[in-house]
Amino acid sequence: MRKRIEELVTKLNEASRAYYQEDREIMSNQEYDALYDELVALEKDSGIVLSNSPTVNVGYEVVSNLPKEAHPSPMLSLDKTKEVSELESWLADKEGLLSWKLDGLTVVLTYENGTLAKAVTRGDGVIGEVITANARACLNIPVSIPEKGQVAVRGEAGIRYSDFEKINTDGTYKNPRNLCSGSVRQLNSRITADRHVRFFAFSLAMGGGDFTFRHEQMEWLKEQGFETVENVPVTAVTVGEAVSGFAQKIENFEIPSDGLVLIYDDIEYGRSLGTTAKFPRDAIAFKWQDELFCGTLQEPA
Repeated sequence: MRKRIEELVTKLNEASRAYYQEDREIMSNQEYDALYDELVALEKDSGIVLSNSPTVNVGYEVVSNLPKEAHPSPMLSLDKTKEVSELESWLADKEGLLSWKLDGLTVVLTYENGTLAKAVTRGDGVIGEVITANARACLNIPVSIPEKGQVAVRGEAGIRYSDFEKINTDGTYKNPRNLCSGSVRQLNSRITADRHVRFFAFSLAMGGGDFTFRHEQMEWLKEQGFETVENVPVTAVTVGEAVSGFAQKIENFEIPSDGLVLIYDDIEYGRSLGTTAKFPRDAIAFKWQDELFCGTLQEPA
């Protein structure tokens, strides 16, 4: 259902842009109205409303500064390895989820009563910047979700290479991550919208019910209307093959990535491990052996 919602939003926005900005008609009024009515019905049935849907007028906001806010708990960095053998040892007899480590800007979205209430950047891991208006201007962030309890979702804001090339014609920005960070932290949310910033959820930080496994959380996030990072279940036996699978995709992958993330699928087991002074013990990052493998537009991390 979310896929159809996204298709309708794209078609209707393209038709409006052609009609109002380019003085041309790509569909009749009857066709537009039929698609619009279908979108309204789908949004009502699913409870999912995307930020760029023509059924909502989010508007743009200009602020004088970005307020700072402390995170409920520190957002730690991940320990890293470049060896598949270390991933195998780390998993041992446990199951895990392997996913892209996107190279963008980490953002936490908070929903209250089904509505996006707040968005905060990772910042230094302790204190972030409040970017709620800008989050509402991102292309694919749901401004409404079916779940009515309080929910917090962590994810990565990013800009596709193709969009980066169109925007960065004067070479101002070194890479998509640099452009994304500047776009998300703008004081004018229209700029965020114009730069086609997207959000990819990678974890459920709060709410959503009782889940035993991480993969259940990821499926639930999709049901709520979020685009999630691609992830695959792995064991110590299969993790090497899964890493190779991601490696084969990286050259044509549209969102900047500087590696992979491996996390224990069993939520309670992961939590029971606690943290070190710097890293959580339930996840580990895998960095490519050759950093340049991650895309010609990126600089080595």
